[in-house]
Formats: sequence, structure tokens, C-alpha cells
Amino acid sequence: MDIKQYMEELGQRARKASRAMARADTATRNRALTLIADAIERDAYALRAANQQDMDAAAANGLAPAMLDRLALSDKAIATMIEGLRQIVALPDPIGEISGLKFRPTGIQVGQMRVPLGVIGIIYESRPNVTVDAAGLCIKSGNATILRGGSEAIHCNRALARLVKEGLEGAGLPADGVQVVETTDRAAVGALITMPQYVDVIVPRGGKSLIARLMAEATVPMIKHLDGICHVYLDAKADMKKALDIAFNAKCHRYGTCNTMETLLVARAIAPAVLPELARLYATRQVELRADPEAAAILRGYPHLAAATEEDWSTEYLAPILAVKVVADMDEAMDHINTWSSKHTEAIVTEDHTAAMRFLREVDSSSVMVNASTRFADGFEYGLGAEIGISNDKLHARGPVGLEGLTSLKYVVFGHGEIRQ
Repeated sequence: MDIKQYMEELGQRARKASRAMARADTATRNRALTLIADAIERDAYALRAANQQDMDAAAANGLAPAMLDRLALSDKAIATMIEGLRQIVALPDPIGEISGLKFRPTGIQVGQMRVPLGVIGIIYESRPNVTVDAAGLCIKSGNATILRGGSEAIHCNRALARLVKEGLEGAGLPADGVQVVETTDRAAVGALITMPQYVDVIVPRGGKSLIARLMAEATVPMIKHLDGICHVYLDAKADMKKALDIAFNAKCHRYGTCNTMETLLVARAIAPAVLPELARLYATRQVELRADPEAAAILRGYPHLAAATEEDWSTEYLAPILAVKVVADMDEAMDHINTWSSKHTEAIVTEDHTAAMRFLREVDSSSVMVNASTRFADGFEYGLGAEIGISNDKLHARGPVGLEGLTSLKYVVFGHGEIRQ
């Protein structure tokens, strides 16, 4: 296979399909999404069988446990995909919405219309649910998309692609509105990210090495985040039960996700009381704690304890490992966060409203939370139906990227025969 030629053909078909996707009405796009959801529900057994092929091959190839966790397609994951599509159907259609319409002194009316981006290339690793989430959001927002999933999920992605095409064709939309790259050759990624004539934006979802490569090589604009170094700060005025529940859930609910806590910051005033209790909880999951000297003194005797190094503050573990630091107060916590965070998600646990509002204003991350687990930083949990990815950039889209993040605005002008004098 000539990879460059193959990818250019995908790009040409996607560009052609994007025009039909953009002009399709809301009912047609919703019909496609409903048909896809129905097909996934109908073929759940076949999807699990395809996923098992991928899981067996990945395990044989020594894929890391966190990546195997991402790759697995459980009954719950399938149900979540179906629910995500149906939530997207229920969301208001942003396309064609005109906002800010106002008269100018010349008599013309000026406003902005929300429109699709065009063709979106999505590159991701492991998670087969991304195939459906991405397809659903792109269909609803009137975009065409080219999906390049990880080679470890190829069987499941192909099976899902067939169901997506079935739904598109059943609704009268072009099958090329969503295309899955069939080759596992890495050269396909290099081609996809350097085709600005066909692709309007790239959304990468994967590990740090993948994102770093794309940042170095891409000539197509990207919506991205490099890694998820998320913090939870337990304030001096934290409720103890909330502190324990949130700090445990943020780390141990799942290890292999970008919204998992990687650094725990604890106010000195409560550290002697809260850290031993947390250590007891973390021990049930054999979480290794990499502690600064003050935290290490409190945690002495914990069976999985190591000394933190500077590298730990900037590491996304995606594993049962947690960096722990005792800080004097919220100011020191925010200084640490704004120095070491990847600007993904941070949380404060406190009963002090003033402190909470300062934390929300002053922490410069795409999601900032009060008294909630960082694991909520997710498009599904935010009510977006699903997400195409997380952006910690400040331009165009920030945080979980849903429908609006896959659109742009253009100016529209209504005149009544006016001419410029």
C-alpha cells in the first residue's frame, strides 16, 4: 500500500463528504446517531468478541496494565457509548445558530453564525470508545472526520466503523462522513497531520510521546493536551470525610486516565490527621506514595513509601503511584500547581467559601473544582454527551471539547440595499 496515496484518497473523500455533512439538517444527523446507537446495542456481542481479539494480542505483546485498561470494552463501556450517542441526539444543534445580531448606524445588521470546522482528523490510542464518541460529535456538529485509532484496537475499531457507516447510510448521509484508517502503519499519522488541503484540524488523544511527535511535525492546527498532571489540594478547612473520599477516588477510581490525580497537596495544619487515614486507604490498593520529607515523616511505616524527587512533581504516572507534598497554606499549594501542573484539572477540598473562590480564580487550568474528584473532568460528566478530547490550550477550545469546540463562527451581515459611502 502506498500510504501517502491512500491517505490523500481518504482526505479527498472526507472533503467531499464534509459539504454534505454541513448541509444536512438536524433531524437527519440525529437519525444517523440513533441508528448507530441501535446498531451498537444490537451487535454488542460481536463488538466484545472483536475487542477480545485486541486484548489477547495486546497482552501477548506486553502492553502495560494501564493501556490494557483503556483498551478493554466492557458491558458498561458499551452502554456508556450508547448513552453518549443518545445524549448527543438530545443536545441542541449549534449549527446555523446566529448570535449577537445588532444594527449598525449604516442600517446593516451584523451577527455571528456557528458553522462546522469541516474535516477533523482524530488520532488516538487504545480506547475503542473514542471511535464512537468522536464519530458522534463530528456527525452532530456537521463535520466529516478521519479516525486513526491505535493499532492495538484495530479489530474493534473496524467493527465499530462498520456500524457507524451503517448508521450514516441509513440516514441518507455519505458513508465517507466518518472514515477509519484501515492501516496500522505509523506513516499514516505523518500523512494525516500534514494534509491541510483536506484536514482542517487534528485532535490527538494519546500518550505524551504521540502528542510531542505531532506538535513537532503537524502542519494542520491541533486541539490537544500533552499530559494530565492533576492535583488535589486538601485545605486546612477541609471536611475530613470529603477529603478522604475525594483524594482516594481521584487516584484510585482508574489509574490510566488523564483526569486521575497524580499529586496530592495537604495543608500542614491537617496533614498529621489526614495523611495516616489516607495511607490506610491507599494501602488497600498498594499505591506507592512518593512523599516530600515532611509528608514522609508523617507516613513513616507505610509499606509503599519512597522519597519524592523533583521529577515526581512533573510526572503523569498512569499507575498506582502518587506524589504527596505538605504545604503551608493555599498560596503555597497554588504556587506548586501553577509551576508543575499540565493545566488539565485541579481540585480544592475546603469548607471556606472565600478560599474556594480564590482557588477557582487563580489556578490556571482548564478545569478547576471545589469539593469534587478530578475524575469528573470529562465531557460525559459535564453534560456534553461525549467529548472529542481535552484541551489545555487557551485558544479556540479549553477543557473537555464537545459540540461547540468542533465549530467555528463566521460573521453574517443582513442588508436592505445599503451601500458604503
